[in-house]
Parts: sequence; C-alpha cells; structure tokens
Amino acid sequence: MLALFLVGALLGLSACHSKPESMTVATYFAPQDSGVQTAGIKMIPIQTPVGTFKVWTKRIGNNPTVKVLLLHGGPAMTHEYMECFESFFPKEGFEMIEYDQLGSYYSDQPTDSSLWTIPRFVDEVEQVRKALGLNNSNFYLLGNSWGGILAMEYALKYQQNLKGLIVCNMMSSCPAYGKYAQEVLAKQMDPKVLDTIRAIEARGDYKNPKYMELLLPNFYHQHLCRLAEWPDPVNRSFKHANETVYTLMQGPSEFGIAGRLANWDISNRLKEITVPTLVVGAKYDTMDPNYMEWMSKQFPKGSYLYCPEGSHLAMWDDQQHFYPGVIQFIKKVDAGK
Repeated sequence: MLALFLVGALLGLSACHSKPESMTVATYFAPQDSGVQTAGIKMIPIQTPVGTFKVWTKRIGNNPTVKVLLLHGGPAMTHEYMECFESFFPKEGFEMIEYDQLGSYYSDQPTDSSLWTIPRFVDEVEQVRKALGLNNSNFYLLGNSWGGILAMEYALKYQQNLKGLIVCNMMSSCPAYGKYAQEVLAKQMDPKVLDTIRAIEARGDYKNPKYMELLLPNFYHQHLCRLAEWPDPVNRSFKHANETVYTLMQGPSEFGIAGRLANWDISNRLKEITVPTLVVGAKYDTMDPNYMEWMSKQFPKGSYLYCPEGSHLAMWDDQQHFYPGVIQFIKKVDAGK
C-alpha cells in the first residue's frame, strides 16, 4: 500500500509539473530533437495519390497539454500572416505549430490540380498530426478563413484526435459567404467603384491592374485588414501566395467566392462536432458576424468570440479582443471546464 501511495504521489507531482503555470523557460524551450537544432522547423513527408511531397512546419515551445496547430487561409497563402501568434501564445506557455499547407510557399508546390480538394487537405492535416505526435490530450486546431473550412472538415472526420477547435473568421457555408459579400458588403462601396469592379469581373479581366487597385482600398483595407499600414508578415504572405491554387479553389479575389469551394456548405453538420469549439467573428469581416454567432450555437460545446474592431484578420487589427478571448478558451478547455 505504501508503494502504491508513493507511486501515486509521484504521478501527481509529475502532473503538476506538466501544467503551464508551473512551466519554466528552460522546460518550455527544451529541445525536442537530439540532433542538429533547426529552430523547431520540420519538413514532414505527405503521402498523396500522385506521390510523396514535403510540407513545412515550425514548432515553438513545449507543452504536454496545449499544442496549437495553426491553419492559414487562402487556400495557398502561407503561415507568415499568422506569425503574430508568436507575440501571444509562447508567453502563455502554449506550444504552437506554424505550418504551410501543400502548395504553399515554404512547402512543396506540385502542379497536379487533382491535389486541391478538401478531402486531400484533410488527409494531409491528419498526416501532420501524426508526425508531430499530437493527440486528444493536447491537440488544438485553429483555422482562419480557408483554414477554418479545413479545421471544421478535419473535425468532422477526425474529432476523436482533438482537444479543442477554434474557427476564426469563416462561415460554414460558402454560398452564404458569397451572398453576404454581394448583398451587404458590395452595397457599402461607392457605386461607381463597384460598377468598374463588376465590369472587370464580367470580362474576366482579373489580371487588369485596375482590379486590385480598386479592391485594395475599397474592400481589402475595409474588410480584410484595417490597419493603416499592413504588417510585414501580412505583406509577405500575400507576396508568397500560390495564385494558381488560390484562384482554382477560392476564385480571383476575396470579394466573394467563385472557385471549387463555391458550393461548400456543412451548416447542417455542425451539430456532429462535439469537441469544445470556439467561433471567432468580427464586425468588419468578409464573413457575416451574425452568422458566425449562429454557428457557435450549433456546436454542442460551442462558444462565440466577437471582435468589435476586427476584420477578416482580427488577429492583427483587433488584438485587444481576439487574443484574450482565444487564450481564455484554451485555458478553460485545458482546465476541463
């Protein structure tokens, strides 16, 4: 009995030391690889129907109970615009993993168009999870925009592997997203500007420099990122975007949707996702914040975070609401509340 007591006490002590609040700088930044240190960067091989390719990941910190995998948007943007999480998650003791999906700048960029489907991307995330040793005792999946689509689809197939899900700035219906862009956001534009944009779209003249010249001040700076000067990580992400994959799946711009994702809708399946789920919406987003709040109520363990100053990249332009809310959610789930 005494031996059992001592074993139990040691296990309890070990559990206490695994909590973020008892973590030291040394344990948080302790190397996880005994070989050459690579700043946490790992190229992970991904099996696909057309061959094996590698994707780029970067792990920051160690935490046995909180490991957050970040899914960027696009499709085929990069992890770069999510580097802002580095200013918030490590100081909370959260382990975080940045990740460029297949086709994105820091990962392999195969050209076979059959790869750019939701099921194939979901399978990729599962392979990344296994390679990084994430499981339902520690695995949080956070997706923004297209990353939110991918996160929800992953949860529908593999939620048994998740501890928590965070869907940022993405509606569960692309037709509803498109309708919001056309019936609400478009009407907020100067009619003359909108007419010119529509005329360019009608001609399919998306390479016309006038198209982005009009969209940047009249749509992107209003609804994508509202900071007067876009941060370097955001600019780098746009610079490195794979336009071929982006256009194929999303369409030519963020102003509505016209690619392979145009008819995607899982709104009637949200009730199937039973892990704790946080939905993040923002006042100026390209996504309808009221719809996002409705979504949060469809998840059996859903909650909603509203960013009153934010847009599609609320992690940048409304940090004072975004990060406290996301961090509080993770801490509550980690505490079993």
